[in-house]
Amino acid sequence: MTRDASLFVQQGPAPPPDHAVEGVVVQGTGGVWDVRLESGAVASASLRGRLKHEAHGALKLAVGDRVRLRWDNGDPGAWFITDIHERRSKLARRAPGGARGERVVVANLDQVLVVFAAARPEPHPRMLDRFLVIAEANGLHARIVVNKCDLVSPEGARALFAEHVAAGYPVHYTSVKTGEGLEALRAELAGRSSALSGPSGVGKSSLMNELFPGLELRTAAISDSVNKGRHTTVGAVLHPLPGGGFLADTPGLREVGLWGIDPSELPHCFPEFAPLLGACRFADCLHTVEPGCAIRDAVERGTIARGRYESYVKLREELAA
Repeated sequence: MTRDASLFVQQGPAPPPDHAVEGVVVQGTGGVWDVRLESGAVASASLRGRLKHEAHGALKLAVGDRVRLRWDNGDPGAWFITDIHERRSKLARRAPGGARGERVVVANLDQVLVVFAAARPEPHPRMLDRFLVIAEANGLHARIVVNKCDLVSPEGARALFAEHVAAGYPVHYTSVKTGEGLEALRAELAGRSSALSGPSGVGKSSLMNELFPGLELRTAAISDSVNKGRHTTVGAVLHPLPGGGFLADTPGLREVGLWGIDPSELPHCFPEFAPLLGACRFADCLHTVEPGCAIRDAVERGTIARGRYESYVKLREELAA
C-alpha cells in the first residue's frame, strides 16, 4: 500500500522475534494496516490466525484501534497483529449500500467535528442532525464546524445553524481563505483524539491542511454540475498531531444511516430534549402524537426548533422500520 506522507515517521528496524510492541492503527487497506508504534515508527502489519478468522477478512479492525504486534522472522519477515485492545469509544454508522450491521469509521475518539460548508455545497440541516445523532449515540462529544464562511455574510452563516447553537452544540465558523476561526479550532484539537466527519466537498481535507501544514492531504474541486464534492479521502486516516493527539480524516459520506440505536433511546440523542424527558403525561410517550407531550409543547412554544423536532420524528420512523 502507499504510505500517507503525513504520518511523518518511517519504518523502524526489525526487533527480536519474541518482542511484542504496542501501537495505534493509523490507516489500512487490502488487509495490510499501518500501525504507529510507541516509538513513533510506523509498521505495516497484517492479521493472522485467530484474529483473521474472527475478523472475517480484517473487517473487525478499524483505524484508531490500539493493537499489539510481533515480528515474524520467517520468509519474508513481517509484522503481524496478535491482539486488538478493547475500544473506549467508536464512531460507527450503518454499513452502506443497504447492508445490515455497522461500520466502525474510527475507534477510540474523544470528539467528533462535523464539518458542513456555509455554501458550495449548500448545507442541509437535517443531514447535519443525522451526523449529530450518530455522535450522540456513540457517546461522543460533537462540535460543528461551518467551513467556507468567506462565501456568505457572517449573519447568513450564523442564521443557517442557529437552531444547533440553541440546542447546545459548540459551533466554529471557519474559512481556509481568510483564516477565520482556525486558531480557536486548533486549540480544541490539541492533545485529543478527534475525527472530522461530514459530507463530501465541504473542505475537510483543505481545513486539515491549513490547521496543520505538512499534512498535504489531497483535495478536489466542487463539481458545478451537481454542486457536490468529489471523494478525495477513500478511507479513514489517523494523523498524529505535532503537539500531541490525533486527528482522523474520514471519507465524505453521501449516505448517513443509523444502526444499533433503540428507538426509545433516540430522544436522548437530542440534547435540547433532556430537560423535558420524564415530564410528559405518559411515561411511555413517543413524542410524536401523544397528548400532554412536553417535547411537542416546547416545539409549539418555540423553545425547541421545529426543524430539529422534525428530524427526530423522521429518524424515529426510520429506526422503527
